[in-house]
Amino acid sequence: MATEPTPRAFLAALADRGYDHATAVPCSLLSGLFRELESPQSPLAYTPAPREDSALGVASGLAIAGSKPVVLMQNSGLGYGLNVLTSFNLIYEVGLALVISWCGLNSDAIEHDVIGAVLPSLLDLVDIPWAVLDPERPEESAGLTEMLAAQEFESRGRVTASLVSEVAS
Repeated sequence: MATEPTPRAFLAALADRGYDHATAVPCSLLSGLFRELESPQSPLAYTPAPREDSALGVASGLAIAGSKPVVLMQNSGLGYGLNVLTSFNLIYEVGLALVISWCGLNSDAIEHDVIGAVLPSLLDLVDIPWAVLDPERPEESAGLTEMLAAQEFESRGRVTASLVSEVAS
């Protein structure tokens, strides 16, 4: 029987792949990750952000400075970030890894239903490679994001996304 991953294991998997910083707007689906990021034992430095576009700006600055950040956001917040992604990151090839909570799959809240239904299509539309994180194998899923990023970073900086429907709290 597979065990549900812990937020600590997920963050450790990211740290093992060289990620050193996280920035995000809190999300209830990812609450366990936020508790770990805010703990003194977190393997990643953490900078909270008031909005997703701000988180992307912080992460982009860190990436340009040589850090390897990850941005955590709710799928509903992707709308705030699309302008940053399409007018800065994708044009100037500033690659970032996104972890997007995929809300709206189970009608958790009506405001998530619209973007939840079209999230993969939206990422495809703006040419952001994505994969669904397997909650039973976070190390492999984080590796998939890293693989997608590495393939694109060799030729040009890219933004990649891992979609998360659940992580143990």
